[in-house]
Formats: sequence, C-alpha cells, structure tokens
Amino acid sequence: MKYFILAGEASGDLHGSHLIREIKKIDNDAIFYGWGGDMIENEGVKILKHIRELAFMGFVEVLQNILTIKKNFKTCKKQIKEFNPDAVIFIDYPGFNLRMAKWVKKHHYKSLYFISPNVWAWKASRVYKIRDYTDRMYTILPFEKEFYASYNIDVEYFGHPLVDVVNEHKKSSFDSFCEQNNLEKKPIIALMAGSRKQEIKHMLPIMVELALDFPDYQFIVTGAPSIDKDFYLQFIKNKPVKLLSGKTYDILSHSTAGLITSGTATLEAALFNLPQIVCYKGGALSVIIARIVANVKYISLVNLILDKNAVKELIQKDLTKQNLKQELTKILPNGEKYQQIKENYLSLSNKLNQPGIYKRIATNMLTRVTKK
Repeated sequence: MKYFILAGEASGDLHGSHLIREIKKIDNDAIFYGWGGDMIENEGVKILKHIRELAFMGFVEVLQNILTIKKNFKTCKKQIKEFNPDAVIFIDYPGFNLRMAKWVKKHHYKSLYFISPNVWAWKASRVYKIRDYTDRMYTILPFEKEFYASYNIDVEYFGHPLVDVVNEHKKSSFDSFCEQNNLEKKPIIALMAGSRKQEIKHMLPIMVELALDFPDYQFIVTGAPSIDKDFYLQFIKNKPVKLLSGKTYDILSHSTAGLITSGTATLEAALFNLPQIVCYKGGALSVIIARIVANVKYISLVNLILDKNAVKELIQKDLTKQNLKQELTKILPNGEKYQQIKENYLSLSNKLNQPGIYKRIATNMLTRVTKK
C-alpha cells in the first residue's frame, strides 16, 4: 500500500521514523512519500519537503511567514493528488496538519493522525475538527483518552512511544563516550535549548552563563541536526561549553542533570532518569497570546502527566542565571531535590505503558487502512 507521511518538526521526524519501520514489518509492499526529516528519509521515505523548511514557531513567527505557509498548503495538496495514497498519516504539527486533514477527508483519502494536538491546553473546539477530519486519532499522553471521551470521541492510546525510543537506545560507557567526542571525564550538564532558532536565541545565552559557576562539571549543548553549528557558536562564544550535534540521547544518557527547553525534550530527559530544570523564554508577544489562550497549570509534559510540580519550571522573566544556578544546585547529587525527582520519574514511567508501542499503533493503523 501507499502512504503519505506529514511530519513538520524534529519530534515528528523521530516518531515517524519508528512508526514507518513497524509498518514496513507488517506491509512488505509499503511505499512512503511525504514530508519529514533525515530520520524519516533514512527509513526509505521519498522526502518531498524537509522539516528544516517548516519550523515556524509561535503566533508572531507564523504571521511573518504566512505567504510561505500558504504556498506549502498548495504544494502539499498537489503532491498528495499525484501520489494518490491509500492513507495519509499526520504526525503532530497541528497548525498545518489539521487544515490538511480537512482537505484530505474531503477528497476521500484515509486519514490517520498520530500524536494529538494539545486540545486540552487551548482551542478545545478543535476536538470536533479531529472527529470530522480524521478516521482515527492516536494519542500518546495517558490523560488524553479521557479528555476526548468527555466530548464523546473515541481515540486510541497505546502508551507514549518515547518509552520505545529510549528503551532501544544503546548506551556506551561514560569513558568511551568522552573519548569519542573529545570531552573531559567530568560529570555532564546537558543544555537543550530547543530545536528552533527562535527558542535557541532566547534561552541558550542564559544557559551557557552557568558554566563558569560549576567548574566540576562540563556543559554540553545538544545541537539539533537541522541547525547549523555556527548558529549555536555565536551564543556560546568563549564560554567553557561544548557543542555536540545529533547526539542528544547519548548526552542525556551520560549526563548528571539538564537544563531542558519545554516540549518533548522534558519527557525524554525524564525517561533517561535525568534530573532537570524546565526552561522557556520566547518572544514577548507570542508568550502573552499563549498565556491568554492556554488552559494548563504546567508547561512541561512531566508535570502535566503527573499533575503536580515534579520538576521546576522557569518561564519567561523567571528564567535568569541566578534562578538557574539556585535550582541546578538543588537537583545535583546530594541536592535537596535530587532523590524526589528520581521517585517522581518512577511514577511517570508507570503511567506511560510498556515497550512495543509503535508496533501496536502500526498494527491498528494497518487494520484501519485495509478495512473497507
């Protein structure tokens, strides 16, 4: 069968690549075209538009690129028509994908949506679009199935796929990791400043300031593959901070603590059992608008899933060097919050289900694609 994949961000590229791999194990004749990144392409998908062209973040940034986005819609529709797939698989990226889902449904293609938009956080009315435009929604957060049920909408939940991703990661020894990457053999503090330039420019300059205050640790920036090294280096300057691109999981698995930008990365760090401070600082107008429409108590997935302040969140004006230094001290070994974070992570893992999640999702999807 033929599948058109639509992933517009780094996390979608990650999850899409694993899903495609499992679909291929079931459907030996599977052919994939679509939008995505290097990881999806490595699974044999013909990439028609790369995610590096699609990462627009925030209300203001979207408005600034509105003409490009409109052109992308037109291009995507043409590509789907020419490919004529048996199913279109949407992966997250709701601003674009929900609008495309409406068109896909109208033109009678099978529509499967993997990773729900955060309708529980804002724009809850979108649940009706999901009901009307998709043949099935596959959620990845344990509270989402109950949320949709409150609107009389049935969705699938098989667990969070990051459980599979982290479980499959092969960890090298610490000494070997340091030798291979020309690092000192000191404990590591991971700096994850986001996967988009808008995030990095707001947060990385603050994060790297801490390196001089913790000389017994080495600070490593996890570079996103889609961002040029020079973009990071302009913020690192002469600070004693290293940059490693494309090695996020290696860094997380060997780190002692992390300064993590809000998003999927907070959950990744937690599944690696890494004590963390959740950071977010964005453009002033975008943040003001987001706060007006948001309907959540927390910004990190860890806290949202556990429904408590399990990890410290430093947002906007609270994200300062002084606050970061104070909170980082608390989560290092022997710090006052170190053990409590570890206990919270154990509770988190228990809520996210057992490995084999991609396989269960792929099996369910194939059943629906072949069903008349």
